[in-house]
Amino acid sequence: MSMTQQATPAVDTPPAPGPKQSDGRTRQRPLALRLLARPEVGVFLGAVAVLVFFLFAAPPVRDGSSMANILYQSSTIGIMALPVALLMIGGEFDLSAGVAVITSALTASMLSYQLTMNVWVGVIVALLVSLAIGAFNGWLLVKTGLPSFLVTLGTFLILQGVNLAITKLVTGNVATDDISDMDGFAQAQKIFASSFEVGGVNVKITVVWWLVFAALATWVLLRTKYGNWIFAVGGNKDSARAVGVPVTFTKISLFMLVGFGAWFVGMHQLFSFNTVQSGEGVGQELIYIAAAVIGGCLLTGGYGSAIGPVFGAFMFGMVQQGIVYAGWNPDWFKAFLGVMLLGAVLINLWVQRTATRR
Repeated sequence: MSMTQQATPAVDTPPAPGPKQSDGRTRQRPLALRLLARPEVGVFLGAVAVLVFFLFAAPPVRDGSSMANILYQSSTIGIMALPVALLMIGGEFDLSAGVAVITSALTASMLSYQLTMNVWVGVIVALLVSLAIGAFNGWLLVKTGLPSFLVTLGTFLILQGVNLAITKLVTGNVATDDISDMDGFAQAQKIFASSFEVGGVNVKITVVWWLVFAALATWVLLRTKYGNWIFAVGGNKDSARAVGVPVTFTKISLFMLVGFGAWFVGMHQLFSFNTVQSGEGVGQELIYIAAAVIGGCLLTGGYGSAIGPVFGAFMFGMVQQGIVYAGWNPDWFKAFLGVMLLGAVLINLWVQRTATRR
């Protein structure tokens, strides 16, 4: 009799349940730390604290018209702070942004008035000039490899001198002529400098544009390939170029976005006051950069958001107007600005270290 031997399949016995082992590399950080690692969370908490402070220190702030005025002041800073923030995330910054606003307004005003054209001709030419200034900054930066500090400082000085010299040459004065009675003025004013009523309170159209631009910038940063390029060139442009990111295009286009912002704010100023002072704009570039830094953007690039500068600009508007409503000496605004800026830099440094800590 022959015997056959049949193999029986081995049965794997599952291990007894027990506590999961972790080597520390996959351990998830607490929710609070993960939230604080977001660039806009710190400035949001700061904006809330500033708002609450002035609600108690300056009772007029509680009035709807006062809050509308605060939002208006914030929007004129915030519209420019957004492209400045995107540029900073891309690793650069623009010292000519403040005077570029005035250059745009002067171009539209003088071209329309001196040549007796429809104001829309001046508006379109001013847009082209603003984009050209941004493209020149970006092109010179890319071609020479010079720091953006030096490139845009040179542009700042050029524009400051040109604004004053050409305005005096053309108008014989330091300010442009009143264009409020020219063709197309009313239509342009509706777009750039009108207001509407909400609950009996007049709200400036710039507040709406500010929020629209913020939403668009957020979408671009978080949902598009271009947003990835911005973070990549800001983090390490050589590595970005090695993986196929168009560094030259990204840098130049970011400077042109700053030019677009300068054009828009310049048109608002022109159609709000009907005339432009050629010596204005100096120092505003520091306000825009500070709003972006307070909003969580790093001067070293590669980190930040579009929402953060919105809260940063709101803090500026809140402090600027809150001091007035509280009846304090407005000279204190610069002191508050310095405190907010230093505080934001320290917070951003801590957030960056928290975000990179394993």
